Amino acid sequence: MRKAKIDRNTKETKISCTINLDGSGIADITTGIGFFDHMLELFVHHSLIDMQLKTDGDINVDLHHSVEDTAYAIAQATTKALGEKKGINRYGFSYIPMDECLSRCVIDFSGRPEFIWKVKLGLDKIGEMDTELFTEFFKAFTNESKCNLHIENLYGENNHHIIESCFKAFAKSFRIATEIDVRRNNQIPSSKGTL
Repeated sequence: MRKAKIDRNTKETKISCTINLDGSGIADITTGIGFFDHMLELFVHHSLIDMQLKTDGDINVDLHHSVEDTAYAIAQATTKALGEKKGINRYGFSYIPMDECLSRCVIDFSGRPEFIWKVKLGLDKIGEMDTELFTEFFKAFTNESKCNLHIENLYGENNHHIIESCFKAFAKSFRIATEIDVRRNNQIPSSKGTL
């Protein structure tokens, strides 16, 4: 089983994250930010990983540190669980509709960080969460996991639907990219022989 546990402690946050890439979508998540918990639970459910996550952050200051550091912890656990990335598909993409909106996510666990975010939101907050923090979450995940991550909302009106479709598309892309390709015979998915 491809599992990993990360404990990340700073003066701003204390985070424990356990991931099983070969799970069944079981989530045990507490960040202190209701809407963020909801999005992460959707990510776990649709990626079919198992994740235990506990974030204690300085949300009395604002939510930025908790969101960003949680992304770092999830990325570190993912990277550790992937190991040398032998046998994985490496690439994943997904289009996800959510009522009136449609979003796309494409990911490549290439070993090179590059983040593209083409999502426009009309609200400053969804629930208690600043909408600018979604960019920070995905950017931190990209930088720490050293992946290419491209997320675009093609159209939509409801901000909740837009963000939810982005997280679901991320989840499905993540699942495809991290799954084992049996035809690859445990080889690293790169013509260079390394990622």
